[in-house]
Amino acid sequence: MATQRKYHLVLFGATGYTGGLTAEYLAQHAPPQTRWALAGRNRAKLEVVRERLAELNPACAGLDLIEADVGDAAALGSLARSTQVVITTVGPYILYGEPLVAACAEAGTHYVDLTGEPEFVDLMWLRYHEQARRSGAKIVHCCGFDSIPHDLGAYFTVQQLPQGVPLRVEGYVRAGGQFSAGTYHSAVNAFARLRKYAKVAKLRRGQEPRPAGRRIGSTPLAIHFDKALRSWVVPFPSIDPQVVRRSAAALDRYGPDFSYGHYLQVKRLGSVAGLLGGVGAVFALAQLGPTRRWLLAQKSSGEGPTAQQRAKGWFRVRFRGEGGGRSVVTEVKGGDPGYGETAKMLAESGLCLAHDELPAEGGQLTTAVAMGAALIARLQRAGIVFEVVQE
Repeated sequence: MATQRKYHLVLFGATGYTGGLTAEYLAQHAPPQTRWALAGRNRAKLEVVRERLAELNPACAGLDLIEADVGDAAALGSLARSTQVVITTVGPYILYGEPLVAACAEAGTHYVDLTGEPEFVDLMWLRYHEQARRSGAKIVHCCGFDSIPHDLGAYFTVQQLPQGVPLRVEGYVRAGGQFSAGTYHSAVNAFARLRKYAKVAKLRRGQEPRPAGRRIGSTPLAIHFDKALRSWVVPFPSIDPQVVRRSAAALDRYGPDFSYGHYLQVKRLGSVAGLLGGVGAVFALAQLGPTRRWLLAQKSSGEGPTAQQRAKGWFRVRFRGEGGGRSVVTEVKGGDPGYGETAKMLAESGLCLAHDELPAEGGQLTTAVAMGAALIARLQRAGIVFEVVQE
């Protein structure tokens, strides 16, 4: 990584809704010595964002603006070479994300996004992991609500358990708030591309090395009523458990035999049926072009809830871990998951990569592998809680 680049970090997609929230967070919380810039395809819109940021922090009036479009490889290459870290909110990533990953992998520039798209993550591993490993670029996907609370929460839980023994961890997710338009669009497109994703996932499984002498797997998963949580729990097949298990495969601290299960908490059994029915309906509608376009039109990118609505949002992920004769319960919790806390997590990930002492390893890495305890410390200072609730 070049140490004398013009910027510590560049935010790409600053004119979007979540990009704007991320820019506001950086304006208020980036250390004064941080050299950063705003990037996007429309300079006039970037100027509007800069004016808004200057109202929050007058120093932002001098922020540089970089015009770049995902279809302009030369501009993206120039952007990547100018900075140590790129934060991007431009999705759906399977449609728009690859050119920037390619530019960062080539330039040795650290990259963070907030994707929750498994196909995109696996495809980028197949195409750019080795190049990024050679250049020293850390390519870190899933730096929002997908999947920081779950990946770092499992990592935090493992730290409370004995070393060198089989470990079992289960995560239980509860949240209140609105999903972002980007998350919604990514989910609809992912449902439509399941066959393509299956092929990409199979290719990655065939090429990705497995940890020598260690086993990484899943706990048995089934819908059931959990007495301790006093709620129904439903296996939650998001990208989060994949990320947790990849962290476990990369880090010996997870022990010789690690298993992880991931659940969504639902208070009433009727809600379980409604949830499954709703997901099934969206899946069915996503398979055909006309109905998929109708689904996508229901939520417009660039739009989101008001500050008052975001203030009512919350999330809590509870983890139960056991191993070596010891058990522990931990929690990760915070505010609005879809927007406010996601912007915070994304920004702090970029600042962590730009400023903190981290392992030199490059390649496509999870947040636990790339940043681990350093990012947890940052998030705790920013108000996201990581705590042991029962030993």
